Amino acid sequence: MIRRYLSLPVTAALAAVAGLAFHRVFGYGPVLPVVAAAAVVPTLLSAALSGPRKEGRSWPLWISLVLTVAAWAGTVAVTVLRPALADGTFPHALREGVLGSWKSILTTLLPAPAEPRLLVLVHVLVWLAAFGSAELALRTSLRAAPCLPALAVFGTALLLGVDGPGSNLPPAAAAVVLIAVLVLVRSPSRGGAAWRPLLLGVPAAAALGGLALLAGPYVPVGADPYDPREQVQAPPPQQRDGVSPLDRVGGWLLTPDQVLFTVKASRRENMRLAVLDRFDGVTWSSAARFVPTGSRVPRAPEDGGAGKRRTAVQEITVRDLPGVWAPAADRPRRVDGLGVVVDPAGGTLAVAGELRKGQTYRVTSEIRELTAGDLAAARVATDAEARAATRLPWGPGATRAPVQLAEFRRFAEGATDGASSPVQRAAMLAVHLKSYARYDVTAPPGHSYRQLDYFLSEGRRGTPEHFAASYAVLARSLGLPTRVMVGFSGGKAAGTAGTGGVREMRAGDVMVWPEVKFEGLGWVPFNPTPQQASRSRRSDSVAAGDTQQKLEQLQKNAASQQRGAGAGKTPQAPPAAAPAQEEPPLPWWVYAASAAGLLVLAYVAAALLAPALRRRRRRRGGTPAARIAGAWRQALDHLGDLGLATARTLTAHEVARFGTGRLGDPAARHLGPLADLVNRTRFAPAPPPEQAAERAWEHTDELGRLVTAKTGRLRRLRRRLHPRSLRRDRPPG
Repeated sequence: MIRRYLSLPVTAALAAVAGLAFHRVFGYGPVLPVVAAAAVVPTLLSAALSGPRKEGRSWPLWISLVLTVAAWAGTVAVTVLRPALADGTFPHALREGVLGSWKSILTTLLPAPAEPRLLVLVHVLVWLAAFGSAELALRTSLRAAPCLPALAVFGTALLLGVDGPGSNLPPAAAAVVLIAVLVLVRSPSRGGAAWRPLLLGVPAAAALGGLALLAGPYVPVGADPYDPREQVQAPPPQQRDGVSPLDRVGGWLLTPDQVLFTVKASRRENMRLAVLDRFDGVTWSSAARFVPTGSRVPRAPEDGGAGKRRTAVQEITVRDLPGVWAPAADRPRRVDGLGVVVDPAGGTLAVAGELRKGQTYRVTSEIRELTAGDLAAARVATDAEARAATRLPWGPGATRAPVQLAEFRRFAEGATDGASSPVQRAAMLAVHLKSYARYDVTAPPGHSYRQLDYFLSEGRRGTPEHFAASYAVLARSLGLPTRVMVGFSGGKAAGTAGTGGVREMRAGDVMVWPEVKFEGLGWVPFNPTPQQASRSRRSDSVAAGDTQQKLEQLQKNAASQQRGAGAGKTPQAPPAAAPAQEEPPLPWWVYAASAAGLLVLAYVAAALLAPALRRRRRRRGGTPAARIAGAWRQALDHLGDLGLATARTLTAHEVARFGTGRLGDPAARHLGPLADLVNRTRFAPAPPPEQAAERAWEHTDELGRLVTAKTGRLRRLRRRLHPRSLRRDRPPG
């Protein structure tokens, strides 16, 4: 009992460490108080109920179950669901937390918000682990079994925290140490001193945990971890806004002084509002799939290592901005103060309802600054998203689509005549559009095939909507993957604040620009809108974002260098992007060979494992008589390697003489006494003692060594692989 009570602090600590593995889901701050209460209270309750009553027995297990449920409800109400208890939603929060929180976590970008309905899952799992471990430690003598509930919680935390920030290596190392200490505490000691195994065992366990902590980052992993999020279907995408931000551009430009939001930042950056990556021939729309997030926005899936990155922080206050799209500088990595949903692919932010005047939130963005070298070596992306961004369908109402698409391609080829790289084609197309048409806020809005055809052929005047949409369609006709961005650039300094103060983003500051996707760089913005757009604004407006200005200068240099290099040469139309070819399916014989290989491996594993399991069962099988019979069967298996076909018609001493004849006198010293033990077990009136079973197995083990020395390990291995090795135990001879 002393060892059992000493193991309770270890089981509580192990349950707490398993709960701390949820830090990749919520962070250490929200998890720590929840885990502490859930690990300590049930352990103390189990210890109190395990004490002997007047009758000298412990309380029944069912009483512990009832009391621990009541104690859990009270503890979770105080530590986790106190706000829900105050406003009367406790039953709903409890039900949603216990039954549905796991799915909410799997459909939320990590770290998940530290909401009570989600933290309830951590509390109940750690509580059950602490209670189960304590009861196993107090009511059984098993050494390692009390660690199993905590290990189950640890595994759950690992699954729910895949792709979360941080690492679970420290909790894993701590769990290794605690499991080793638990086994040492519960191990029987000689002389009755329970502390003796701990004297050397605890330092050894600590050294083992330290070794695991140091070696963890260098352990090779053969594949990405299993992510259960791939198996859980996220909620269906919702219609975020009935009006596309691109359709609002024309109206905003006609009321340029309307303040939509304010931005406080140390540097000027373009503020993105929406990503429009799907075109049906009539309208540009968003294919974003929004998922909930607590605060973190993941990196772009295609984000490569090119370019330097710096952190930019913006404090944004909503004024008269309509819709659900939340503006932020590209690319946002963290959002505080506003509950948003995020499109992981595009980094777009949206709110569940409409934006409200006065809402303030803080965005931490990671700004990437590319160099001329990064752009010069860029190649067109060929992934699935990029292939989808090159499609030019015949949308509804686009009756002249084939003719218009051919005209668009001829226009784009003429504008990029002489370009030799994808970046040069993209830059030359932007420069050409800037000088081809003029900026006019009174141009009729719209961006269908027909309206773009009119803009390029007759009208030649338009808003940023026309320039960006035309660029995106023209670039797609050349095989460049494009999308359209709606956002804001510039802004007016509010009050007396200068650079680094508050800027008012007005309706006249709206901008639309296209982006082209390159391999290793991701989406790179281009600006085909003439400079008259910035001069048409108020004189006190500041310039476009610093990063955007540098990028436009790099693109302008690339276009001018190409035009100079191409002088006097015969221009050639750039080759169209080759359609991506799908890999052919694997032939049937690959699957057949794989299945056959798996069957062979499974058979070899079973053939090698079956004798070991059979020997273990025989040696530990019940009474001493059964163990002596098992030793005799094991001896018959050894003699089978020497040619003993059957022992059903032979007596024990006849079998011993056979083995002696094959192995010589050394075998007689073991087979003879073993045969005597078998005969006495069969025919003696009294059952054999425990020492007789131990001697029988000692003789059998020595016989096995003699047979191995005689026949060789290779022959014995071949015999194990024979199908006869999988047969059931033969009856003793």
